[in-house]
Amino acid sequence: MKLSGGCHCGAVRFEAEAADDVRLLDCNCSVCSMTGFLHLIVDKADFRLLSGEAELTAYRFGTGAALHLFCRVCGVKSFYHPRSHPDGISINAHALDGDGWRELPVDAFDGRNWEQARAAL
Repeated sequence: MKLSGGCHCGAVRFEAEAADDVRLLDCNCSVCSMTGFLHLIVDKADFRLLSGEAELTAYRFGTGAALHLFCRVCGVKSFYHPRSHPDGISINAHALDGDGWRELPVDAFDGRNWEQARAAL
């Protein structure tokens, strides 16, 4: 399926391809819980940043493996490079254009116990 989306102010725009059977991950770690991030993970090769690279600012915490990217204008994290899927991009389903993603199945991911949850994927 073809996806498109971006940040609130429109400075950051992207498009991506995802498998028709893609599932969303609802993570309970501190940053995902606080920001309401709902993960739709795609391969890096299937993600294209169309605009806004200069508007992105980065944040790392914990192990520093994940690269969290936020629009410096509006503050929205529409996608990032996740620790759990180093060859992927995690798109925030809430940042996608339209509501089609709301029909996708959602799996819980226990990010508070990251090592055990990652091993179970």
